[in-house]
Amino acid sequence: MSQSSVDGHRPGRIVVVAGTATEVGKTWVAAHVARELIAGGTTVAVRKPVQSFDVGDGATDAHVLAEASGEDTTEVCPHHRWYEVAMAPPMAADALGRPPFTIADLALELGWPIVRPQVGLVEAAGGVRSPLARDGDTVTLVEALQPELVALVADAGLGTINGVRLAVEALDRGAHVASLAVFLNRFDGTDDLHRRNLDWLRRRCGLDVVTAVPDLSTRVRGDEARPSRA
Repeated sequence: MSQSSVDGHRPGRIVVVAGTATEVGKTWVAAHVARELIAGGTTVAVRKPVQSFDVGDGATDAHVLAEASGEDTTEVCPHHRWYEVAMAPPMAADALGRPPFTIADLALELGWPIVRPQVGLVEAAGGVRSPLARDGDTVTLVEALQPELVALVADAGLGTINGVRLAVEALDRGAHVASLAVFLNRFDGTDDLHRRNLDWLRRRCGLDVVTAVPDLSTRVRGDEARPSRA
């Protein structure tokens, strides 16, 4: 277990925001959940352990998350973990000629506030099997952090069921996940495919699936008891 997991400043609940792939909206979801929680009186710290990006894209994930949580961008993501090339972070570090790093390095650098927040949101990068460090991915990070919840963000349209099932299988096989909630981003209740995907994941796969930020925020706060995945 990482030092981050036993640190006395560890949040009351750690929630890892993971994704079935890149560009599914993890940052948007994490930012909106943070705002919702803070507006309701919950203390929140948001962390992005590492980010890689195209410098022409404007605001980075750390900027978006910091604006939502009221923290500094370098609190959200340490500046030495900003990699200015759009590749998986360990590949970006290599391309830029910077030292390699490990999942343990990322876990130790989370830097939770001295005043213990009620919730710590940790947003990963890419899909759950996308490399985060030279020795691991989001599954490895989840195992290191032992979060109370993994919030798995997925698209709602074509490919949703396959992507969700593969991600859940990877998490179940490679990490201890106490509880998991799937968030179907960009869900349109008038779209027949979206509705069928939602129903399939709930009824056939037995997953806890939500489509609205307030419902996900409830899971993140831990207000509803969910089935254990231990």
